[in-house]
Amino acid sequence: MKRSEHIVVLSKDHHFGLLCSWKIEQGFFKNIALERIASYVEYFWKNHLSEHFKHEETIIFPYSNDTYNQQIKTEHQELKVLAQKIAQHPEKSIVEKFAHLLKNHIRFEEREWFPYLQENLDESDLKQIGEKLENSHTKPFDNFEDEFWK
Repeated sequence: MKRSEHIVVLSKDHHFGLLCSWKIEQGFFKNIALERIASYVEYFWKNHLSEHFKHEETIIFPYSNDTYNQQIKTEHQELKVLAQKIAQHPEKSIVEKFAHLLKNHIRFEEREWFPYLQENLDESDLKQIGEKLENSHTKPFDNFEDEFWK
């Protein structure tokens, strides 16, 4: 299903999230020091994920009060807790869990939640969501200087 123009900005954010997971995996594959990878997770949380989650919860959730919301909110909270643990005392297993959960969370939203929204919300609701996102969303970028994944 083609992504609605009104929520496509969130799919673009998801691309960055999948890259984050991939970069973490590459870091471990290349035996990069855990502290370097953990610094990236902290950066990504502060500069991307926390804002992205806020947009989903404050802009889309009011239009879709269903079981998807609860799963998404639970996963957002789990990722937040993992990011906090990584910032306080990084452990390889926690960073790996973060990358795995992030990837699965994004796939769930892209494959199940977004198609559900597009099928169940009317065009005027999607348009309102798009306008709110346009007014509050910033284009994602990644300027983390330590490119450990290369």
